[in-house]
Amino acid sequence: MRVLVTGGAGFIGAHMCRALAARPEVGHITVLDDLSSGDLTNLDGVEATVVTGSILDRDLLTDLVAGATHVIHLAARPSVPRSLADPLASHAVNATGTLHVLEACRASRPHVILASSSSVYGDSSAPRKHEDLPTRPLSPYGAGKLAAEAYALAYAHSYGLPVLPFRFFNVYGPLQSARHAYAAVIPAFVSAALRGEPVPLHGDGLQSRDFTYVDSVTRVLAEAAAHRMTSAKPVNLAFGTLVSLRHLMGVLAEILGRPVEETCLPPRPGDIRHSQASPHLLRELFPDVRPVPLEDGLRTTVAWFERTQVPGIKAKVGGYA
Repeated sequence: MRVLVTGGAGFIGAHMCRALAARPEVGHITVLDDLSSGDLTNLDGVEATVVTGSILDRDLLTDLVAGATHVIHLAARPSVPRSLADPLASHAVNATGTLHVLEACRASRPHVILASSSSVYGDSSAPRKHEDLPTRPLSPYGAGKLAAEAYALAYAHSYGLPVLPFRFFNVYGPLQSARHAYAAVIPAFVSAALRGEPVPLHGDGLQSRDFTYVDSVTRVLAEAAAHRMTSAKPVNLAFGTLVSLRHLMGVLAEILGRPVEETCLPPRPGDIRHSQASPHLLRELFPDVRPVPLEDGLRTTVAWFERTQVPGIKAKVGGYA
C-alpha cells in the first residue's frame, strides 16, 4: 500500500499516519498539508514524505495521487463557527477541494476514504442519527461536507472510483489544538481547567455529543484502507454514546481530582442540540472494533495537555465544534 493522506499533519491526520505506519502492508506514506491548522511536529517519529501544499493545487494533487494506491482525504477547513465567519473559504476547501481530490483520483482510481461530518444531519429530532435520515445542514460547514460526500458517491457511480465516506462525530484526543478561537470543546475545556480557569460553556451545557477518541477513528480508517472497503452510502464513525457537556465537565473534574468551574456564554449560532450516532452500519462493517471509553480517552488527552500544552497556552473562549 502506498497511501496519500491529505491533511496528514493535522490532529486526526497525524494519528492516521501513525496508525498506517504500524501496519506491515503499508509500504509508503505521503502527507499533503498546507499547515494552515496542521503542524509538522505532529509527525515527529513518523516515516513519511511530507509535501507542503494545498488540495486546491490541482497539478500537485495529480502528481501525488499518481503514485498512490490509497488516498485518505482528511484535509479540511474545520469548525462550524469558522464557516459562519467565512463561508466562501469553508466551501472552497471542504467542497471544491474535495472535488479536486476526486478528479485527481479519476485516472488511476486509488481507493479513497474521506471524512464527512455529523453536521450534515442538522438538528434532526431523531434520537440517533442514522445514515438514511434526511440531511439538513444548519451551517456552511455542514453544507460543504454534504457536498463533499455527495461528490464522492457520484464519482463512485459515474467513474467506478472505490470510495468510502465516513461521518465523524466530535473526534477528540492528543494533538487537538486549543490555541485558536474555534477550538473544539474538549481541548477548550481541558486547557482552561488545567490552568485553573473556568471552562467556556455555551448555552445551558445540556447539549450532548457522541465523543469519539481519535485512536478509535484511525483504527477504523486503517482497517477500511487495508481491505479496500467501499459503501454505497456514508457511514457514521461513532459508537452511539451520548454525553452532555455538563457530564463531560464532571468526568474532567474526576480526572483532575477537583471541581471545574465554568464561564457561561451565549448559545452559538448554528449549534446542534443533540448529536448521537446510530452505529449499526459501522458495527456491521467493522464488528471487531471496540471504542476507547470516554474516561480513558479523556485521561490520555489530559496527560498530553499536561506534558506539552499548558505552560504556553493562552485560553480563548470564542467557540468550539
